[in-house]
Amino acid sequence: MANPRESELSYPMGDALPAPGGVLELQPGVRWLRMGLPFALDHINLWLLRDEIDGQAGWSIVDSGIHNDATKALWEQVFAAHLDGLPVLRVIVTHFHPDHMGLAAWLTERWQCRLYMSATDYNLARLASGSTVGMGGELAANFFASHGLTDPDSQAKIRARSSYYPSMVPAVPSSYRRLMEGQVLRIGGHDWRCITGYGHAPEHISLHSASQGLLISGDMVLPRISTNVSVVDVEPEADPLSLYLDSVKRMLSLPAETLVLPSHGKPFRGLHARVDQLLEHHDERLAEVLQACTAKPCHAAELLELMFKRKLDLHQTTFAMGESVAHLNALWLAGRLRRSLDENGVYRFSAV
Repeated sequence: MANPRESELSYPMGDALPAPGGVLELQPGVRWLRMGLPFALDHINLWLLRDEIDGQAGWSIVDSGIHNDATKALWEQVFAAHLDGLPVLRVIVTHFHPDHMGLAAWLTERWQCRLYMSATDYNLARLASGSTVGMGGELAANFFASHGLTDPDSQAKIRARSSYYPSMVPAVPSSYRRLMEGQVLRIGGHDWRCITGYGHAPEHISLHSASQGLLISGDMVLPRISTNVSVVDVEPEADPLSLYLDSVKRMLSLPAETLVLPSHGKPFRGLHARVDQLLEHHDERLAEVLQACTAKPCHAAELLELMFKRKLDLHQTTFAMGESVAHLNALWLAGRLRRSLDENGVYRFSAV
């Protein structure tokens, strides 16, 4: 959902965007680049950080883009024109989703360097690159059907997406270096502290540099849209929304003037305001869902029009379904809704 209070945020770079295959320097040693995505959310921001490891000067890359020839070609343009003749020393991935992880294997092989990411997301990426993990196929179709998405067209399309993740992440590096909460990476003469976030991905890593006043937020805090928080088939009784809200609340401990470098949208200031907006947004959604389920027992698919006031394609519908279930599960597990199976084997939720 678009942010109706975006005017409370400020964009130091104005309307400037990196050109395809180009970069914008945000401050010395911190460069912003942007790669296309074949979705309604049509781009991802990636970051180059000037670095030195074991006495060798070079760059760290944060996130990779999806695996396709177009993204590889843009990376080659960046390598040729924007690395100052220096190598890539490491690839840091915030979490396992395809737009962040897709080219990690290609990049680490291309530069003979190490992948850095959380253990949970690394191992899930290895699993997902050889299967589906909530992205499509028979298990995903059955899960969505159990929450009311039963129309034959959607069911057929979801079953057909059994290679959804591997198509964008065909390989995962065979080794990596683990990132954990509170760990400090020394990058380019500055300390970057790892901040784990939950709910959007199993163990998302954001990076905060206090000396530079920067937060690479990944997908945890975005300026224009709310982060997708979904329940998927492999963990159907999960409560990712509560985990996500607890995670973003912890961001309030960072300085309010921090420059946030998000994965989608433009770098912005107004971290505390944006966290408050996100908390308010989900409070409103939870109240709407609770009200709907008080009026009558509801399943997740029935709530899509209430929660998402625009036409959705199948890609968006699967994310929206995951988010609808996340709001229902949060209320159910908090004891505010009860869950029951109807005569068609669909979960319906009603007020306690």
